[in-house]
Amino acid sequence: MTLQPKVVIRDAKDSEKEQLWAVLLEAYRQYADVIPDKWEAYRQNIYDSVYQDGALVRIVAEIDGQIIGSALLYDSADSAYGNPDIVIPSPVMRLLAVSPRVRGKGIAALLVKEIIERARSLGADSLHLHTSDMMAAAIKLYERLGFQRAYETDTHNGSTLVKGYRIEIKRADYPLEA
Repeated sequence: MTLQPKVVIRDAKDSEKEQLWAVLLEAYRQYADVIPDKWEAYRQNIYDSVYQDGALVRIVAEIDGQIIGSALLYDSADSAYGNPDIVIPSPVMRLLAVSPRVRGKGIAALLVKEIIERARSLGADSLHLHTSDMMAAAIKLYERLGFQRAYETDTHNGSTLVKGYRIEIKRADYPLEA
C-alpha cells in the first residue's frame, strides 16, 4: 500500500512570493497557446496579483514543504480585477492553481474549500469567481462544489466571455462535499 503524501493548506508567507509565482506560471502556462495574443498581458496580471498588495488572503497547498498550489481571496471585484465596472461587493476568488505534476488528487477542491471558509469567516454571504470556457476542468470543479452561474457578473475580455460564478456560503447544507 502506497501512502499518499499529506497536503497542507496554509497562508502563504511574504517570503514565498517567488514560489507562488512559479506555481501560478506553471499552472497557467497551458493557456499561452490558447490565447497567444493575450498571454503576455495575462501573465503580467498574474505576476501583479502575486507581487502587489490587494489580496486579503493568499493561501498555498504544499506537500513535503513544496508549494504545489494556491488561490487568492479579494474583498470585492474592484480589488480583484481593478475594474470598477464589475460590481461585486462581496469576496472574489482568483487564480486557483495546482501544479500539473499533482493534478487530479483533490488539491484544487481543498483550496476552494479553504477560500470559502475564509470568506465565510469574514461574514460574507457569498463568494464569486470568474472563469472562461478554456478552463473547462475548473468549471467542472466549481459546479461540482456548488457554484452557480452568476450571469449578471459576466464580462468580456475582448471577444472572450468571462463567466461569473457564485456560491452562497451561508446555506444550510454547507460545508460542501468534495
